Amino acid sequence: MEPALLRFVLALEGVVRLFGILAAWLCLALVLLVAGDVFARYLFNTGAVWAQELQWHLISPIALFGMSYALFSGEQVRVDVLYERFPPRAQQIVEIIGGLLIIALGVLLVKLSWSWVGMSYARGEGSPNPGGLPFRYVLKAMIPLGFALLALQGVAHVLRHAFALPPRDTV
Repeated sequence: MEPALLRFVLALEGVVRLFGILAAWLCLALVLLVAGDVFARYLFNTGAVWAQELQWHLISPIALFGMSYALFSGEQVRVDVLYERFPPRAQQIVEIIGGLLIIALGVLLVKLSWSWVGMSYARGEGSPNPGGLPFRYVLKAMIPLGFALLALQGVAHVLRHAFALPPRDTV
């Protein structure tokens, strides 16, 4: 069972890793967009509403995809001053309970945000600003997608710790 379980966990983590890479590229795009907007404003005394809106539109997937990648890479927030003093079995229990709470949070937020995205799509919601970006529901769809990814990584996290699967770098 362990090889199949390990392949399943690696597949889940692979999906999260891809979205983490996408978030990293979006960070680069955001930096270039902000720099371009600043240059346009200060050198040419011009700017575009869509460029400013796109800046905050890019922040959402960066944060929402980045949170699952942070859990994947072990960079999640925890109180290491206490955690490091726990025996290995207690650390394993903390990781499993934390993962289960992450799954619950992810599923709950997907459930709560899904209808909100649907309403935005049904209305064809776009920016209220002249020259702003249309399709605001695409931005809003990042919320359930980001929390679904977090829940998926939570499943992988729980399985990895519950069954003491080998670390990713040794597989």
